[in-house]
Amino acid sequence: MAQPHELTLGQAAAAIRSGDLSPVTLIESLLARIDAVDPKVKAWAYVARDQALLAAREAEPNARTASANRPLHGVPFAAKDIFDSAGMPTEAGSDHYKGRVPPKDSTPIAKLKQAGAILLGKVETTEFADGHPAPSRNPYHVEHSPGGSSAGSGAAVGARMVPMALGSQTVGSVLRPAGFCGVVGFKPTFGRVSRLGVIPMSYALDHVGWLARTVEDIALTLQVLAGYDPDDPDSANVPVDDYVGAAKDGARPPRIGLLQYYFDRADDTMRKSTLAAVERLAKAGAEVDELRLDVDFDRTFKYHRVVQGAEMAHWHIKEGLWARQEKYKSGTQAFIARGAGFPGHEYVEGQIARARTREQFTEALGKVDILVSPTTSAPAPALSENFTGDPAWQSPWTFIGLPVICLPTGLSDKGLPTSIQFGAKAFDEARLLGIASWVESTLGVTMSVPTY
Repeated sequence: MAQPHELTLGQAAAAIRSGDLSPVTLIESLLARIDAVDPKVKAWAYVARDQALLAAREAEPNARTASANRPLHGVPFAAKDIFDSAGMPTEAGSDHYKGRVPPKDSTPIAKLKQAGAILLGKVETTEFADGHPAPSRNPYHVEHSPGGSSAGSGAAVGARMVPMALGSQTVGSVLRPAGFCGVVGFKPTFGRVSRLGVIPMSYALDHVGWLARTVEDIALTLQVLAGYDPDDPDSANVPVDDYVGAAKDGARPPRIGLLQYYFDRADDTMRKSTLAAVERLAKAGAEVDELRLDVDFDRTFKYHRVVQGAEMAHWHIKEGLWARQEKYKSGTQAFIARGAGFPGHEYVEGQIARARTREQFTEALGKVDILVSPTTSAPAPALSENFTGDPAWQSPWTFIGLPVICLPTGLSDKGLPTSIQFGAKAFDEARLLGIASWVESTLGVTMSVPTY
């Protein structure tokens, strides 16, 4: 029988509703797992032991009678340390915000709490969600990176220290840690989920995302978080679908378009593992087409970095943080300085490129259900490389704001996770999750519980 800390988000929620699992028992099991594992994995920036146990005790008497609008009653989650959390530190991995405790929850945390979920604590981020590596390590091989910037989110979920963790993605900061850590990662359409109370990097590119262990878990979380927020100027007033139902119902075998550019440039391990997964999907009935979009992907990635860097520099200068440059880690300082130096015409060209690339992807998605590529160019790099991995493979979906999900495909010869990613049309999350559920079932990949 699985230990409580091994349960997925959906399994834990069902067990609590049925009375088979106490919220207190679940929290205690996860805290014991954190005590045993985190000294090596270093996923957590702050563990809210007392707060989480108190919330679990308060949830316990009503566990079996919780209303339908509390689908995550008693189930814990973690949040990347850029999500404001009332009464807990939110430090963004930076000396600038050391000791900062916000008075109010960010909207994503507030919505999860309203659904009955319990915030177990904050997980490590690269400084201000930029590229300077966080202290976290890969749960499958602690001498390798868990990715970034949602490093602690990937490490904590992958190591079975929490069933779901909020992250953010401005280039590849949810999908890459998910791919490296052997879990499911998801980023919805730009504007689908409120970013209110999340420390920003780029106004045009920041997305709230999350990492969990199954497509069902992703759908459960999206059902809670999706919706229009009038206090977030970039929130989209678009109807919310039945994501949980879509994930449960699955889908017919889809029409798959391969983004050939990323297959051609992935290393042998990632290319072969992804193509093997695609071949299994084809044998199960999926239609597969190789697509070579008329997109200059190298140029597009360059402009992605221009928009990201310029907007990050603007925010840090506006907030007065840049006046104290000595407080930044070296990598963050260099990136902001570069962003501050981008000429205005390059930023405008970047926004034009973004709109054009979105049109091209949308046109391609009119011919197929989903576009597919390896999630990353290679398995997780060694810590000695001081590098969180190449974000270019995840970049297009973030640059143009379309929804994307990644699923594990197994382990490499070196015991590092491999992964495949799927993207869909804007606000087509329900169909994407239905297809992802079919893929998950077809591939039948079961990731082992890491041991230390």
